[in-house]
Amino acid sequence: MRESYLTNAEGKRADNYELTCEKWRNIFLEMDQEKLAERFGLESDGEALYITYYAQKYRIDRRNGMITLADYPEQKLAFNTLMSIYNLFYYAKPGAAVKGEFVPFRQVKRAAPFDPAFQRTVLKPLAKTFEGRMELLEKACTALHGSPVRQGDVGYVIKAFDCMPLTMIFWDGDEEFEAQANILFDADITDFIHEESVVCVASDLVRRLSEEAGVKEAGQLMGNDIRRK
Repeated sequence: MRESYLTNAEGKRADNYELTCEKWRNIFLEMDQEKLAERFGLESDGEALYITYYAQKYRIDRRNGMITLADYPEQKLAFNTLMSIYNLFYYAKPGAAVKGEFVPFRQVKRAAPFDPAFQRTVLKPLAKTFEGRMELLEKACTALHGSPVRQGDVGYVIKAFDCMPLTMIFWDGDEEFEAQANILFDADITDFIHEESVVCVASDLVRRLSEEAGVKEAGQLMGNDIRRK
C-alpha cells in the first residue's frame, strides 16, 4: 500500500490541501524519475531524488513520492512548497530556458487575473514584515545565497530553484510613505511552472526570508496558500 500525506486518525474528512497533495504525489509516481533527475540536474540515489529550493535541500522518495526536508524529515512542509516542487516536475516544458528578463507578476504569462491576490497575500505582507528591518532583510537574502542588485533600498536576485531566479526589491517606509516591496520573475517562468504556482513560489520566498531573518511573517502567508483542485 502506498503511504499517504493524509493523517486522519479520528476519521475526519481530509481537507482539500491534503487531497491535492495526495493527487500530486501520485502524479509524481507516474513520472520517469531518471529523466527528471537528468533534466533538472538532480542529485539522486536508489531511494530518492533531491532538489534545492530556496537554499534548502528536499528529498522526494522514489517509492511513495513524499517530499521531506532532507535534514529535518519530521518537519511538516507548507502546501505551497509541495505544490511548487511537484508542479515544476510536471509543468516544465521540454527545452525550457531562463530568458533573463525580469517582469512584474502582472506581466507573467496568464497570471494577470491573480494579481490582486498576489498584491494582497505576497507583496503587502513582505513589505510589512520588513518595514524598519532592512538589515535583517539583507541578512536573510544573503542566507538564501542572493546576489545584490542596485534596485530599491534592498534588492537581491534569489533562486527559488536553480532554473528559477527571482528579483526581490524592497523600499523602506518613512514618515510619509509605508514600506513597499516587489518581486520580479523571469519572463518565461511559466515555461517551468503553472501560473498559479508562481504565487506559491513567491509566498515561499516571503516565508523563507522571514525564517532566515528570525521574524514573524506578517499576514501568516501559510494560511493563504493557493488551492488548485
